Amino acid sequence: MSRLGGCASLLLLFAAFSAFAAPKGDPAKAQSTVNGVCAACHGADGHSPIPANPNLAGQHADYLYKQLMDYKAGRRKSPVMTPIVASLSDDDMRNLAAYFSAQKPPAGAAKDRDLVLLGQKLYRGGNSANGTPACAACHSPDGAGIPVQYPRLAGQHNDYTVAQLQFFRSGERANDPNSMMRTIAGRMSDKEIAAVAEYVSGLH
Repeated sequence: MSRLGGCASLLLLFAAFSAFAAPKGDPAKAQSTVNGVCAACHGADGHSPIPANPNLAGQHADYLYKQLMDYKAGRRKSPVMTPIVASLSDDDMRNLAAYFSAQKPPAGAAKDRDLVLLGQKLYRGGNSANGTPACAACHSPDGAGIPVQYPRLAGQHNDYTVAQLQFFRSGERANDPNSMMRTIAGRMSDKEIAAVAEYVSGLH
């Protein structure tokens, strides 16, 4: 792809994500919903006690709002989240996004040194043999992501990241603009997915 074509693609992707930019919410108004609905799975501070569920603390508000909108519209499916989000108003979703975004991000810790080394290589440099791009190009070198377009990955639960990459690879999750993540995950092996997930779990 030419440099011009690549820039045009990035601009289109930015526009797709920007369409979901959340109007500012009020974190204080989300407190009762957090305590009554969200805390059991994601923690009252956005640090999930269950590795299969994502940490939400410090995640970009626009990204959180988009995910809630996608659950509500059926673009992202979950037997747990879909019925929960169905009862939320647009204000509720904006307030929740603002609340969790304002929480202190988790400080994760990777455990498997060998996987971390492979994950670091893939995250920073990609895999030229199969055309997998470096994760850092979109999610930033420290895993902080880029507001609106790309989510924070640093400190995310290993189990959750593995599951989402597998869902993208199989097409079960398909709410990524321009199929970007489905294309990337489709090139990754099980070991590469596990390695990237292990590496980002230790970023902070």
